Amino acid sequence: MAPATNGSLRALATWSGAIAGLLLILVGGLVPAAFPVHGAGGWDLRPLGITLQVPALLLSALVCGPRSATLAAVAYLSVGLFQLPVFHEGGGIGYLLDPGFGYLAGFLPAAWITGKLARQPGMDDPLTLAGAAAIGLVVLHLCGLTNLLLGSLAGRWGGDILTLVVGYSLALLPQLLLCCAAGVLGWLLRRLLLVPS
Repeated sequence: MAPATNGSLRALATWSGAIAGLLLILVGGLVPAAFPVHGAGGWDLRPLGITLQVPALLLSALVCGPRSATLAAVAYLSVGLFQLPVFHEGGGIGYLLDPGFGYLAGFLPAAWITGKLARQPGMDDPLTLAGAAAIGLVVLHLCGLTNLLLGSLAGRWGGDILTLVVGYSLALLPQLLLCCAAGVLGWLLRRLLLVPS
């Protein structure tokens, strides 16, 4: 194949992955996460108090790679900042001043790092892919915590910093659980879509 054809195919794959990732993140933001539990009355779904938005971002990074996932995250943030209500409490440019915006901004490095890790040699089983997703999740939360701490030092949030940290980072535990599911699903999709490992 000619080099121009390879570049065109690579660009098509990157943009297709970005569009698929954006759609996955948007739909994931609408679906509440739940965990199946067995009780006296049989199986039931117990809500985890989060949506599938972050696992969708990490899954797109595992399957589509760093460029596509980062483009999907940029598109998601752009859509939300330009007034479409895709964020937890709506959308708009005012979100830049929200204490939780650091977590949304963390989508960018989380997507890149997860995608880069997923493309390393030996990343061909569900456990290593779940580990890559977990690292991306930790990066996302570190960005959010950094924003909370810097805003608190600047006196922007006005409330108790500990309450903010607990309120925003309590989702880390159920999200870590969903990283395992993202690793398994990512592994299956990479096999089905013939993504090189």
